[in-house]
Amino acid sequence: MSGADYRVALTAKSSNAKTGPIPVSTTTADTCPNSCPLKAKGCYAKGGPLAIHWRAITEGRRGGSWDAFCSSVSLLPEGQLWRHNQAGDLPGNGETIDSAALRQLVKANKGRRGFTYTHYLPTRSNLAAIRAANKGGFTVNLSADNLAEADQLAGKKAGPVVVVLPSDAPEKTVTPEGRQVIACPAETRDSVTCASCQLCARADRHGIIIGFRAHGSGKKAATVVARGAA
Repeated sequence: MSGADYRVALTAKSSNAKTGPIPVSTTTADTCPNSCPLKAKGCYAKGGPLAIHWRAITEGRRGGSWDAFCSSVSLLPEGQLWRHNQAGDLPGNGETIDSAALRQLVKANKGRRGFTYTHYLPTRSNLAAIRAANKGGFTVNLSADNLAEADQLAGKKAGPVVVVLPSDAPEKTVTPEGRQVIACPAETRDSVTCASCQLCARADRHGIIIGFRAHGSGKKAATVVARGAA
């Protein structure tokens, strides 16, 4: 799959209450790794209005090419905070990140403050692509499915880490190795959004892991995954 084959839609101003009014993108579901335990059941993006939007992009009825998307990113205002992939993952075939396409996005993001998350497995090539993106100013958070995996990903030192938490998780907890985990502030405080928090956009969080409580129509399945019982 070449960069031109990744279907992406960029929303200039999100209406999502949690993200706040910042640009957000949505990428075809074909990029989601098959190894993600939430892919079949538990993914929050498979419910509600986002699911309709995501399906239209995946089926080619909305969005545009990767080249057009990167061009749009390069035209965002200097210093603009934006979130890549409210649904979907980094460019790739579901197993291996397309490092060339990711480099293209990193270049387009220069001067902007893009951030995203990835469920791609931490293989040598994938970690190299993620590490290069973070070094280049585009923040890629490695997504862990439970606290033990969060420790493993943090140990790779490729980028900041986020983790799925049970729906009833406390606001603060620690991993088995003692790393600090705080629940997403936008989930615990009505007055906070991605636009005002900006923690996930920081690659230098000093080891703090951000937790996302299982939510949406698949929260029961996601909670099972977060407890390491999948």
